[in-house]
Amino acid sequence: MTEREFVELCSLGETTTVQFKLEFTTTKQIAEEMVAFANTRGGVIVFGAEDKTGKMVGLTYEQLQYTSRELGNTANDHVKPAIYIETETLKHGGQAYLLAYIKNGEYKPYKDLSGNIWVKQGADKRRVTENSEIRRLLQKSHQYQADEDGVDGSSEDDIDTKALDSYFSKVFGKKLDEFNMPAKTILRNAHITDNLGRLTIAGLMYFAKEPQLFRPQHCIKAVWFVGNHIGGTQYHDSRDITGTIPEMYEDAMRWLKSCLSRPQDGQSFNSEGILEIPEVVLQELVQNALVHLDLLKPAAIRLMVFDNRVEIVNPGCLSDGQTIDEIMLGNSDPRNPQLAQYGSKTMPYRGLGSGIPRVMAEKCDVELIDRPDGNQFIARIWRTTRNDKSTTQKANEELICATQKEDNATQKSKTTTPKPLTATQKAILRYLKENQQATRQEVADALGNITADGVKFNIGRLEQYGVLKREKGRKNGYWKVLIEL
Repeated sequence: MTEREFVELCSLGETTTVQFKLEFTTTKQIAEEMVAFANTRGGVIVFGAEDKTGKMVGLTYEQLQYTSRELGNTANDHVKPAIYIETETLKHGGQAYLLAYIKNGEYKPYKDLSGNIWVKQGADKRRVTENSEIRRLLQKSHQYQADEDGVDGSSEDDIDTKALDSYFSKVFGKKLDEFNMPAKTILRNAHITDNLGRLTIAGLMYFAKEPQLFRPQHCIKAVWFVGNHIGGTQYHDSRDITGTIPEMYEDAMRWLKSCLSRPQDGQSFNSEGILEIPEVVLQELVQNALVHLDLLKPAAIRLMVFDNRVEIVNPGCLSDGQTIDEIMLGNSDPRNPQLAQYGSKTMPYRGLGSGIPRVMAEKCDVELIDRPDGNQFIARIWRTTRNDKSTTQKANEELICATQKEDNATQKSKTTTPKPLTATQKAILRYLKENQQATRQEVADALGNITADGVKFNIGRLEQYGVLKREKGRKNGYWKVLIEL
């Protein structure tokens, strides 16, 4: 980084990828920052700049050496699994600064020595406690595949035997009952069912009679708008497209082709005309959305037709570390390997990473937009020349706003609303306010009407409610009450 770039970096303030530290504080605090960066998108910690403000103060030679040494120890011994960092020293205005670069981690989730998982949230960080979020981190590092999860309440009885026999005949040359082994074993080995006999999500989405009975969110919401704004209240057609993935693919293609025009384009009067958007473009983008959606995000694929464009909005951004440039070159990193495997046998989908290059090879104006913050991927195909920039910008803003509202609603539905504090919880807070280093047993003995385990449970609740916080760790730390009693 050049001196000029460094000065500009400090002037712009803290972000998801930039953190300021006046000096090396404690190993625990710096480990938390490293964990948060490694679990999110990576970033840089600038030592010698004031927290929050970015005011450039600098480090002495002794501070520089101490910080450099402690950073290495922290990355090796206080982050699990260990991470590798790069450091750089810069001078500005006669003062020295140290930059520590933390990469986007490959083996998520990373934890500190206490087992806490941290992620970045804006310029700050937060601790991850939800199982769904931990699964998402495991999914990003390819240690977990959501499409092989079992679906509660499902069984072999929910399988469409006709669809299953068609698949087995195409792949193996014989139907399920023609194999010389139990059907349960075959279904389990093919990842259609799990060890408990439930359909996997992949099995459900390809071979179930009615997949949306179990996963109503895994569908396509299609709207043909009047005009060019997603906020429009008028439409030509609106429908939910449901069924298995192959069925949704076929229905979506039929619907799209019914919305688009077929100009004569020099053909004879008796011809049906040429579809205004090449069919191969629609095929590849619809299939990609169906196969690569994020199964951990409870949202439908959105298929929207406007006067000047078609948009396919996929609930799931690119896999961690992937870029649009890479997928345009054909680099494949499927989020759902089993969905991709079934798709390559039941649809025109090939699963080789060649779909996007085929799309870009067509004489068609296509935009690919990755939005990690909203966890979505947008494929936008322009029907007309992009000459109305204000319309395009407004559509972008409205789409982002709609997505944020949807994500906020989903998050709100998952969050437990704090209840009024009980008399016992208030008593715990009063005691800890006066005895900040008290143990759970000491609290229980003082109150007299609760066990140590009961104290542990209530302290957990109070921390969730944001009214109690543990400072400086479990061993040598203390309790801090955050409300007035």
